[in-house]
Amino acid sequence: MPYNNLVPGHYNMAGRLAAELVAEQLDELVTFIASPPATARGLAARLRYLAGTRGSEALRRAGVAVTPRTLARWRAGSQRPTPANRARVDLAYRTLRRRNVADHLARRLGRAGRGTQVEIHPGDTSGVDPRHQRAGVAGFRRVTVRHWEGIVDAWAVGDLDELRGEVEDAVLEPLGSDWGAYEYSTGVGFAA
Repeated sequence: MPYNNLVPGHYNMAGRLAAELVAEQLDELVTFIASPPATARGLAARLRYLAGTRGSEALRRAGVAVTPRTLARWRAGSQRPTPANRARVDLAYRTLRRRNVADHLARRLGRAGRGTQVEIHPGDTSGVDPRHQRAGVAGFRRVTVRHWEGIVDAWAVGDLDELRGEVEDAVLEPLGSDWGAYEYSTGVGFAA
């Protein structure tokens, strides 16, 4: 892999893993509940979304280990969960929401084979000593990604390693021989 020794913080390079930026951009495309989980309204909305078998499973996987009676009190508003359990409820909600919208999001981004254009900016090397800067790296690049299923599926389950591989294959590899300069990026943008 080219430039595999250029990681953020090394030689004062600034940037983040492109897969993390793609995950954040996908989160931006999904409409989550706006009220924070610390508010009564936000907690109630999340608990309503998590009602049902898949919601109960998501709560269990997130580490919410309470009795059905306690969960009913949370839903009724007569008892408040601890801050740790509120964070777990939010994690369960976000995980289930990602899984529920994954297929729709992949179809929207794929646009029936036409794909979506992704703009990617390389890591910022302006703070790097000139003798350690890479030569000839262009500014931002654009690439059209036609197959989003792997990226969206890895994002939906929260598997960063799988997402990193999918982003390398679908977004970075088409950039050509200097794709390693974009593995750690300052920005990734796309819309659906």
